[in-house]
Amino acid sequence: MMVAKLFEPIAIGGLPLANRIIIAPMCQYSATDGQMTDWHLMHLGQLALSGAGALTIEATAVLPDGRISYGDVGLYDDATEAAMARVLTALRSWSDMPIAIQLAHAGRKASTAKPWDGGGQIAPDATKGWQTVAPSALPFLDADHAPVALDAAGLARTRTAFADAARRAARLGIDAVQLHAAHGYLLHQFLSPLSNRRDDDYGGSLENRMRFPLEVFDAVHDAFGGHGPVTVRVSGTDWTPGGWSIDETIVFVQALEARGCAAINVSSGGLDPAQQIALAPGYQVPLARRVKDRVTMPVIAVGLITDPAQAETIIAGGDADLVAIARAALYDPRWPWHAAAALGAQIAVPPQYERCEPREHRGLFMIDRG
Repeated sequence: MMVAKLFEPIAIGGLPLANRIIIAPMCQYSATDGQMTDWHLMHLGQLALSGAGALTIEATAVLPDGRISYGDVGLYDDATEAAMARVLTALRSWSDMPIAIQLAHAGRKASTAKPWDGGGQIAPDATKGWQTVAPSALPFLDADHAPVALDAAGLARTRTAFADAARRAARLGIDAVQLHAAHGYLLHQFLSPLSNRRDDDYGGSLENRMRFPLEVFDAVHDAFGGHGPVTVRVSGTDWTPGGWSIDETIVFVQALEARGCAAINVSSGGLDPAQQIALAPGYQVPLARRVKDRVTMPVIAVGLITDPAQAETIIAGGDADLVAIARAALYDPRWPWHAAAALGAQIAVPPQYERCEPREHRGLFMIDRG
């Protein structure tokens, strides 16, 4: 019997995955002082039983001022590490799914309210707000309080923070690290000429704009590389004239691959409020295909991938090696089960759920007796 390509195993940097489905990082805005709470235990717990190939912890700030909101998860001190350790211990008690973490710094898009409270920037002198930093003193929105341009000491502090967070991730036994260089956050802000107007070695030419993100990658790879793969999420385009482009993305990811990057996740946008995106199912897949044609490392496609047949076509057609699902997994935490049923594949489930196998899909479940 032909096995659906979506359910063929794959390895990323030596880390084996049972299938090509990744649960993407999804901010929950439910931490306290950067520390995971019981919400994360429930949220990640259900996704750890989803049957996906890997689960990615939400964008995790490497510094307090790198949080998108005051409710974001961090990994920058002993308290945030201990809170995450508690959640991970529970997950591993019942799931052997590989767990990755996305390390991030929000840059000028930090210090915001939670989305359900409007999501607007909180001024640095207001309760729960702080001064943001960025490559240049350019706000995301004209009405925002301008960020402070990082000086040499700020760049060094941020590099060190990424490396320290990677070491904490290794100590926690996390299986892989993803660097967030997309969606208009700090590393993406350095890459795009729309947000980076520096006139030093970190601005101007493409080589200079890539310099800091590559330095951060090297620092994280040095800190974590012996424990598991380091991957990167990029925005393939800013969807704005004069912004970051797919051609520049290809140069950047080739430089990452040369430095030991194990996989690349291709998203887009998020840097400029003037972006014009024609949303449609799989709208970012052509960007992933452009990257895949120019690198040898695995490429992950993401963005409005909601249908199992759609995901199978992406993998079988060679547009990407894996797919990452986010909102689809929030809506349906058993999406991988339903994809396996739709594509005639099998999927591992815990024995506690063995009795729920549908009559019309006998043989769907591979029971984990471990």
